[in-house]
Amino acid sequence: MRFKTGLVATCVLFAGAVPQTFAQPAQNPFPLAAPAGVDSNARKAPPPGAVNQGPYDAGTWKYGNAFAPTAGAKIWNPAKLKLMQGGKLVGGTVRGAADPGTYCAMANAGYDFIWTEMQHSASTWDSVWKAWRTCPHAKAVPGVRVAYTDEREIQHALDGGALVLVVPTVDTVAEAREAVQWAYFPPLGRRSLGGGNAFDPDVWGRVPGGYRNTINDNLVLILMIETLEGLKNADEIAKVPGVSAIFAASSDIGNFSGYKQGDPDYERAINIVHDAAIKAGVRLCGPFAWRNRPDFTCFQAGNETAQITRGARAELGDLHDTQGKPEVGPYAPK
Repeated sequence: MRFKTGLVATCVLFAGAVPQTFAQPAQNPFPLAAPAGVDSNARKAPPPGAVNQGPYDAGTWKYGNAFAPTAGAKIWNPAKLKLMQGGKLVGGTVRGAADPGTYCAMANAGYDFIWTEMQHSASTWDSVWKAWRTCPHAKAVPGVRVAYTDEREIQHALDGGALVLVVPTVDTVAEAREAVQWAYFPPLGRRSLGGGNAFDPDVWGRVPGGYRNTINDNLVLILMIETLEGLKNADEIAKVPGVSAIFAASSDIGNFSGYKQGDPDYERAINIVHDAAIKAGVRLCGPFAWRNRPDFTCFQAGNETAQITRGARAELGDLHDTQGKPEVGPYAPK
């Protein structure tokens, strides 16, 4: 009996020596959230520590620094850097982006950027994204001419990873501003923050300073002047903040004016675009054939089909087009 009593007493004493633990109250992850079911009066009064005081006013809102680039951030887009330095920027055209191999061959052929054609081609955004993702760090950065200045086109281009954006047929200042709005993140524009190739670590997700914080400074935005209406408004279009360059569209200026290169009226139209770029302090673009024309510093070069033809002619020399000539069959002279 003594043994049992002592054992019980010892167990009770030992048990009492074990420290008791109590669950700590969970920390509120939303300390500034409105209480459930209660009007917080946020429209009239800010929470403690807010920068924007007084009643909510979109017109006077002070934009925060959450996405500001770090002080002294350097340009990481080689196309933008070359354009800023006054070098001659050349884009090789790819019309058929369905084959990533062809795209990557052009991207490593020596151009500064690839002018992926989406205005006058049957390429889909799905095929373009796949091509860009296949060789994102090729010598030439991915660029694109979209079909028009709207949110869907531009969002697809930039989320896909384009670093050079060409917008065609810009006729008015309103259209120029719309292009800027969809091309740039706030506070300069209204580009939505989504996902896509551009944010992937293997594309631009690991650039110095982060993609979201630095892309506004690294994007090249080129607006094309192509019509009589565009010529009328060229001076003001070129002055819209965010425009990197304006492009004198050689073919469509002829198409819309009724004159061909060399005609005085045609040359006057091109010079109007030239003067607009000079007065606005932006770069002036045109076809590669104009690479020696005064003040033109960015260009669209030929497409993959033309380059295959030129390459074969250069390689073959005097053996070019010397095929055998059978007298019968599908290869016989017609």
